Amino acid sequence: MLTILYRGPLASCDYDCAYCPFAKRRDTPEQLRADRAALERFTAWVAAQDFTVSVLFTPWGESLVRSWYRRALVDLSWLPNVAKVAVQTNLSCRTDWLSAASERAALWVTYHPTQVPYERFLRKVRALPVRHSVGVVGDPAHLDAARRLRADLPAETYLWVNAEEGRLYTDAEAAEWTAIDPLFPYSRFPHTTAGRPCRTGDSVISVNGEGTVRRCHFVPEVLGNLYDGTYRPNLRPRPCPAATCDCHIGYVHLEPLGLYDVFEGGIPERIPATWPLTP
Repeated sequence: MLTILYRGPLASCDYDCAYCPFAKRRDTPEQLRADRAALERFTAWVAAQDFTVSVLFTPWGESLVRSWYRRALVDLSWLPNVAKVAVQTNLSCRTDWLSAASERAALWVTYHPTQVPYERFLRKVRALPVRHSVGVVGDPAHLDAARRLRADLPAETYLWVNAEEGRLYTDAEAAEWTAIDPLFPYSRFPHTTAGRPCRTGDSVISVNGEGTVRRCHFVPEVLGNLYDGTYRPNLRPRPCPAATCDCHIGYVHLEPLGLYDVFEGGIPERIPATWPLTP
């Protein structure tokens, strides 16, 4: 099975979170048309393959407010060679269309307390008809909101916490976030990765709108192109060339961490195999 992290040129977002590391802009109509064409090319490629594929959409902006991403999620979920299709989203879109997706569709939802009324967000999450995880950024200003969300979500819904970029947590601060997400310690510090085995570049790849293939979003080396097949001879086990990795979509594939066992069956949507976690 090949897991693909797809990130097209879409960069517009309806939220403006101060802690977000992603660049935001208002896409022009021409840019949106280009993004749509790139996504449709990618979904057609997935449909034509004779091997199993899992897809995680990791857009710079918010994709589900665009009809072509909603359609892609639904259509891919029904393809016989697609094991899972998931997308990172702020859930600002309407959600009724998700009832048309198969059980292989999933959402990786982020709650942004400064951007959406709490009750509206909670109501949407509770009504989701597909598998999903929900999470927050570990901004101290949002600790009470995260605690409230953990208390109000169903016990079976995993609430993850991402360490805020550049923030150093004291042990006491980390303990507060770990009480919400027992897996927060994996996010607290960047992982030393240089020379360590990682599945990226072998069974996991990153693809942009032009079909350029890299091992992951964080290593610039090009492995080839998806559409002409030049990436295939370059897929093989290899150590990570980067010094560190501090993003879940990267370090989850780092083999020494053993997170494939933790998230077995739920890697794209970030759902642990067993939740709530058992001692």
